[in-house]
Amino acid sequence: MTPTVQTAPVQKSFWRALALSLTIAVLNFGLWAWLNRPTPIADWNGQVGGFAFSAFQRYQDPTKDIYPSEAELAGDIRLMAQYTRRIRTYASLESPQIPRLARLYDMKVMAGAWLDRRADHNDRELEALVTLSRKYDNIERAIVGNESVLRGDVTVEQLIGYLDRARAQLDIPVSTAEPFFVWERNPELARHVDFITVHLLPYWERIPRKDAIGFTLGQYQQLKRLFPDKPVVIGEIGWPSNGDRKEYAQPTLANEAQFLREWFNLAARENIDYYVMEAFDQPWKEANEGRAGAYWGVLNANRQPKFAFTGPVVEDTTWPWKAAAASLLALLPMFWFARHFMRFRTAGLWFFLVLIQLGGTLLVWSATLPYDFYLSPLDWTMLTLLLPAQVAIILVLLINGFEFTEVIWRPRWLRHFGLLTPQPGDPQPFVSIHLACYNEPPEMVILTLDSLAALDYENFEVLVIDNNTRNPEVWKPLEAYCEKHGPRFRFFHLEPWPGFKAGALNYGLTVTDPRAEIIAVVDADYEVRRDWLRALTGYFRDPKVAVVQCPQAHRDWEHNAFRRMCNWEYDGFFRIGMHHRNERNAIIQHGTMTMVRKDMLVDTGSWSEWTICEDAELGLRLMHAGYDLVYVDEAIGKGLTPADFKAYKSQRYRWAFGAMQIMKARWNWMVSADSPLSRARSSTS
Repeated sequence: MTPTVQTAPVQKSFWRALALSLTIAVLNFGLWAWLNRPTPIADWNGQVGGFAFSAFQRYQDPTKDIYPSEAELAGDIRLMAQYTRRIRTYASLESPQIPRLARLYDMKVMAGAWLDRRADHNDRELEALVTLSRKYDNIERAIVGNESVLRGDVTVEQLIGYLDRARAQLDIPVSTAEPFFVWERNPELARHVDFITVHLLPYWERIPRKDAIGFTLGQYQQLKRLFPDKPVVIGEIGWPSNGDRKEYAQPTLANEAQFLREWFNLAARENIDYYVMEAFDQPWKEANEGRAGAYWGVLNANRQPKFAFTGPVVEDTTWPWKAAAASLLALLPMFWFARHFMRFRTAGLWFFLVLIQLGGTLLVWSATLPYDFYLSPLDWTMLTLLLPAQVAIILVLLINGFEFTEVIWRPRWLRHFGLLTPQPGDPQPFVSIHLACYNEPPEMVILTLDSLAALDYENFEVLVIDNNTRNPEVWKPLEAYCEKHGPRFRFFHLEPWPGFKAGALNYGLTVTDPRAEIIAVVDADYEVRRDWLRALTGYFRDPKVAVVQCPQAHRDWEHNAFRRMCNWEYDGFFRIGMHHRNERNAIIQHGTMTMVRKDMLVDTGSWSEWTICEDAELGLRLMHAGYDLVYVDEAIGKGLTPADFKAYKSQRYRWAFGAMQIMKARWNWMVSADSPLSRARSSTS
């Protein structure tokens, strides 16, 4: 019968842990599915009106004089011929093969001459446009300048001069391409073109995608009203699939697909002449146009379609394997946690399992997100270097989440220590209270000494050890105060003396009353409660107990915003973190309101003067020696918070620096499998 009784709860917890883990993994998959649910969009089964064609491949860049080969141009034109019979170019000096290659696929070209601030370059561009237009009969229209006035490269008067020169030499219609407001503000331009070429890109106007079609159509119709005798051609229209949000305009793949498919249907009904911005993503444009500049293509930079023209559109077509990877990555850690911490309340189990799943999802998302962008080798190098930091952040999130879970959703503490109520006749071990100070305001220290003098305890002494305070006006009042209180209070002025606070405390051990069994340490700014010693020394009846520790607490913080925040931050550690550590006999010993068994302190090496966090190092050393540390969450003394941020920063620097000193010196203790510290970490139930 015994084996059945023992294994039934184990089997039950196994299956419950598995069920919880699988449920959250399935919910995670469902969340991915919901976020990537298909968007129903009107189908488009016809041809695209035309494509704006920038011919550069993934790592090519005209600003670096890296241009496509003829074979690459031919491949791009062959791809575009599957969608349209018209393309638009922007320059005639670069890639002059385009009209010839386009003619092989029976494609018409609206050829461009690129104008900038260089007059000689502009003359050569215009000459090249004229030459190509005369040579290839598939060039049906010419565009002289592309947003040249918008950029400020040429004035309206200069642009008119170039337009007049082109019209005088060409037998095909000539125009220039500018956004709506340039045409609206400069109507004289219309007298020097054969048709109006306008760029209508509602994303740059910060228009929400749902309003973008109506906005675009409105601007198009307004231009037709402004210039009724001129045909209007939309030279660029589109929506980016990625990049930065422009107020209400969100660049996503689904938004690009929906905008373009709606536009194709509208343009067919209204008989609108247009060129989509653009055929292929152009990563090089990101440097000048921002992140969205790289993602206007109907096809990506690898020449793959970004979305279909029929059927629902899914924002991320690879989401199923990402969701599966995230669920599988988190499944084993979730099962392990649920299996080992089944004692937590159900809400706590759910909370932390969801946190684990979130960590797995964040890792998968972070690892795959870069593939949605056109990153340079330097970008990839930096991301690789930052990946360990990302993992560390997730681990910190899980560690802090576990502490919250254990504190909030525990059914009970496995190790709980409260204040003791001494009974008549209980022995009172002799306690030597050590107060080390350096250049402290005497009135503050006297307040602490007054509270010590009022202790409800018989067997104790107070050693005030002043360490290297040079001004006698600071330490002499303390010496006089101790003399006034008789032999129980002894004052020592050390100058010069090495070792900082640890050095002063070690000196205190040499002059401690031989009867002392316990060393208690209190900071110079603490007021202690009368029952401090009486309510806690009883724990030392257990011979394995080396340390009894109370939380640091604070006073006089209520009326100062900075000190209020400091107090709340400290409370988070002592009300959560220290409980979590106490469950594993692994508390961090802090140097005030602490009591240490004298013989264990001395036998393990006294206070370490090589680190500025001698208190934490002593606690680690005692745990390594196999002793027990007790944490009693009762504010029996209150000190002062740092007065300002500079003091707070100095304190935190000291703690962080000391912790690194300890880790460097005691690393082998923390990683050794045979260490009591490792056993404390693994004691989770």
